[in-house]
Amino acid sequence: MSLLNQYVQKEQQLKQLQEEMERLEGDQRLQSELEFKAKLESLMEEFSKRPADVIALLSPEQASKPATTTTGRRKRRLKVYENPHTGGVIKTRGGNHKELRAWKSEYGDKTVESWVVRTED
Repeated sequence: MSLLNQYVQKEQQLKQLQEEMERLEGDQRLQSELEFKAKLESLMEEFSKRPADVIALLSPEQASKPATTTTGRRKRRLKVYENPHTGGVIKTRGGNHKELRAWKSEYGDKTVESWVVRTED
């Protein structure tokens, strides 16, 4: 397939996707769900709660089951670090990240741990 044909095909797909997006944006159900999500996130931020906290509150039987990997081991939390000096961002579930180790050797463990922006399950 020539490059021009690929371009024309992608352009048509883009046009179709834009039309679908316009239809979705006009849908009242989507507007309602987006409003609900925004209010829920605002409440969670106001009370310093994570999604797991809300699930535990609303559905305790589901929250009692820890997330596990295929080996049966509990899944580690995702930590997001942001370096205030460089603006670099690292997302990792463990401490064996090459750049994270470099940061820790340069700035110290406690300093780098203070750069945690958020944690996720």
